[in-house]
Amino acid sequence: MIHIFDVDHTVVRKTSTEYFLNIAMKEKIISFSQIKSLPLEWLKYKLALPDVDFIEKTVKKLKGIKKDDLDRVSQICFEKRIKPNVYTGAAQLIRDAQAKGEKVIFATSSFDFIIKPLEHFFNIKGSLACQLEYSDGMTTGNLVGFSFFGQKKKTAAQNWMEKYSIRAEDTCFYSDSYTDIPLLEYSGTSVAVNPDNILKRKAKKLGWKILRFTDVLGN
Repeated sequence: MIHIFDVDHTVVRKTSTEYFLNIAMKEKIISFSQIKSLPLEWLKYKLALPDVDFIEKTVKKLKGIKKDDLDRVSQICFEKRIKPNVYTGAAQLIRDAQAKGEKVIFATSSFDFIIKPLEHFFNIKGSLACQLEYSDGMTTGNLVGFSFFGQKKKTAAQNWMEKYSIRAEDTCFYSDSYTDIPLLEYSGTSVAVNPDNILKRKAKKLGWKILRFTDVLGN
């Protein structure tokens, strides 16, 4: 079995990007003016009216940031915000799967540099995450490929499975969000973790397992 975990609200209590941006603004590598559209995008998401291309649009305003600064702040973010807020239940699922020799990866709409320390913490390699494009060590304002939000996460996971000759029925996907329903429906086993109302209704209708985590490592 291949275990694929969403990250935000599934493995980590809040959104990893929110944790990162709070510290990035304090470190003055990103300004609020560059991300001022995000509160509206969050509202649209909560209203089930998400802009599936909002990540691409936001990234265009993040041109000219040093990769070294992103990596440095990501490590600070992990130690101060992400690691203490990892759900103990999710951590146990990951470690139990690894103890049985089963592969675990993350599939997230967050950025690879943000989740890299989380990968190292769990000894995970090869996760699916958004990647910024760089030129001479600076962000260009573009992504490498496309973002992994909604249907596009399913596409990325399908491509990954095909590349490694993995059958969908041999995968188990864990997520909290209605935007991940396409990948949940595609995977062999689907688990709703702390699901939003839309996903909860879907999970109950289709008989998917529902898990609820509250305790975190920092408790």
